[in-house]
Amino acid sequence: MTQSKPTSIQIVISLFAVITLLEVINLVSGRMLNQFAILPRETSHLSGIVISPFLHGSLWHYLSNIVPVCLFSYFLLQWGKPRYFTVSAFIIVVTGLLVWLLGRSAFHLGASGLIYGYFGFLLVAGFLSKKPRLILISIVVGFFYGGMIFGVLPLKSFISWESHLFGLLSGFAAAMIWAKPEKQ
Repeated sequence: MTQSKPTSIQIVISLFAVITLLEVINLVSGRMLNQFAILPRETSHLSGIVISPFLHGSLWHYLSNIVPVCLFSYFLLQWGKPRYFTVSAFIIVVTGLLVWLLGRSAFHLGASGLIYGYFGFLLVAGFLSKKPRLILISIVVGFFYGGMIFGVLPLKSFISWESHLFGLLSGFAAAMIWAKPEKQ
């Protein structure tokens, strides 16, 4: 009996379930998990580089991130599952490290750095791939989510524009490295 590989939808549902479960735990515990956020240049918060994208500061924060992270994940999965996991790990680590090194002294958490990384990748990678179906994804993402670009500006003190900026840049870098889709 062979074990079947998870579909793109199953991966997105799993991501949704993990982030939602963590939000529920965080909500009922009075946001106790937020101690695992990134606090720049504090070695005790290095683990936040990997953990913080899955935590949110409020229910509203969670609700504003869950749809785009799931939608962009599904779009990125069109490049193949191994590519999705590689690009996701790259974006999480590079964005988190840059925020930890260069961010202002505040707690940084939430999926928006990952979302901006996916946005950067999806915006560029389709055109670099030269595949019509992937170019269409780039066009759709640019058309419907192009206004996200303004989120990299330091307009509100309670928003980690650093995560947005470094996420976008790491997404661009990932597109330059991994734009060609895997052989299916």
